[in-house]
Amino acid sequence: MTKRHVSLPAEADEGVTAFIEQVDDRLSSGEDTCEVVRDTLVDLFGDRDAYERWQAGGDVTPAERVRLQGYDPCNATLESEYYAEKDEERFTRSKHLQWLWRQFDATPMADNIAFALRFRQMLADHLFAEAGENLRLFKGITFTYGHNIEIGDNTVVHDDVHLDDRGRLTIGDRVSISDSAHVYSHDHDIVDQTEVTNFHTVIDDDARVTYDSMIRAGCRVGKNAVVGAKSAVQGDVPDHHIAVGSPARSVKVKPGWESVAEPVEERLTNRADERRIEYDLPDDLDDFDEFGRDLTPADDVDAPEADD
Repeated sequence: MTKRHVSLPAEADEGVTAFIEQVDDRLSSGEDTCEVVRDTLVDLFGDRDAYERWQAGGDVTPAERVRLQGYDPCNATLESEYYAEKDEERFTRSKHLQWLWRQFDATPMADNIAFALRFRQMLADHLFAEAGENLRLFKGITFTYGHNIEIGDNTVVHDDVHLDDRGRLTIGDRVSISDSAHVYSHDHDIVDQTEVTNFHTVIDDDARVTYDSMIRAGCRVGKNAVVGAKSAVQGDVPDHHIAVGSPARSVKVKPGWESVAEPVEERLTNRADERRIEYDLPDDLDDFDEFGRDLTPADDVDAPEADD
C-alpha cells in the first residue's frame, strides 16, 4: 500500500466538521438553494462586511458590485445552461450546487485535502444522481450538469478531470480516474456540429483511466480494465484488458486474469448506438445557431462559373 492515514488537529477538525454540517443541513432543509450558496461563498471569501454594507445601501464600486452579485448563482450563467435539451427542473438546482463547487475550488481551502474532500463529498451527495461512500474528489473537476452522474463507493477522481454528463455517466466502485482525463457522454454530428447526440457512458468497477486520456461518448471501460495515459478510447474496453494508443486498442490482458478475460482483439468494438439516449426538444424552443454557417452539402451547391 502507498497511502497512510492523515488527520487534522482536533480543533481544526472540529471547525471543518461544524462548517460542513451547517451547509449540509441548509441544503437539506428546503431553503432556497441560491441563498445557501450565496451565504456560503460570501463567508468563504471573507466578504461579509462588504456584502452587508452593499445590502444596506452603502456605496460600492462597479467592480465590488459585480463581485458581490457573483456569489449568488442566480446572477450567473454556465455553458451548460445554453443546452436546449437539458432537464430544466433538475438543472435549476444542480446549477446552484455546481456554482458552489466551482467557486469553492477557487478558495485557498480547496487545497486543504482533509477539508476539501469532505466538502466535495457532501456536495456530491446533493448534486449527483448517486454518490457512493468514501469518494475522493480532487480539485478542478468539472461536469456538465452533475445530476446525470452516478458514482460508486471508494472511487477517486483526480485533479482537472472533466466528467461530461450531458447524456448519462456511470462510474463504478473502486474506480481511479487520473489527472486531466476527459470522459464524454455526448457527441456532435460530423456535418452539422450543432446536432448533438447523447449517450450513456460507463466506467465499470475497479477500472483505471490514467493521465490525460479521453473516453468517447457511449463507450464502456470494463471491469478491472486500464486505459493508458493519453489514450483515446473509441470503443468498449473489455474486462481486465489494458488499452493504449489513439485510437486505443487492447495490447494485453492484466496478468493473472487471462483465464477469465476475452481474447485480445485488433480493434475495440464500438457499441455506442446501443447506449444512445433519445430526447425531445420543447415545442416553443427559441433556439439559435451559434456558428451561423451554411450547412448545405457541397454536392448540392452549384459550382461557380469560370471567368471568361
